[in-house]
Amino acid sequence: MDFLIHNWLLITIIGVLIIWIVNIYNKLVSYKTQYQNGFEQISVQLKRRLDLIGNLVDAAKKYMEHEKETLMAVTQARSGLLQATQAAESNPSDASAMATLASSQVALEGAMGGFNLKMEDYPELKASENMMQLSEELTTTENRISSARQGYNDLVQKFNEYKKSFPNVIFAGMFGFGADAQNLEFNESIQQLNEAPKDLFK
Repeated sequence: MDFLIHNWLLITIIGVLIIWIVNIYNKLVSYKTQYQNGFEQISVQLKRRLDLIGNLVDAAKKYMEHEKETLMAVTQARSGLLQATQAAESNPSDASAMATLASSQVALEGAMGGFNLKMEDYPELKASENMMQLSEELTTTENRISSARQGYNDLVQKFNEYKKSFPNVIFAGMFGFGADAQNLEFNESIQQLNEAPKDLFK
């Protein structure tokens, strides 16, 4: 009888441990999925912003025929940020990909700064209905990016804190969750880029 009780007790303990470990694994999967989905929301808005900037450049071409270098700089920076966004979307936990995304954002900001300076020489373009509409859409998109980025960073913190807590940290590496999720910080670049188009219409 004592032998049976001992066996049942051992089986119960093992069962509880298995359930406990499975629960840790499931939560790691859930939290990782949440922050990945959070980054997808950022990616959608970043790509929309890039489309709007492309439309902005297209609208400016017929007015800024002699500013090919400036327009090309924006186009190239836009392309670089698109590639960086796609790379980061496939693996938000890749620190290198996220750093490239942030630096690509800075490059686009710089190109847009040059573009906006040149725009001062084209009052008709600045006053066009198309440019004003694009500016409004950019403002809305920038606000969505800011909100999505904050939500994503909150989910990253949630995942990292859970992963690093004891005893979860023991199992995280075993289950393939060793890498930290990466915050997305633009150092206010998004806000500055958002303000630039509005300056065109002052």
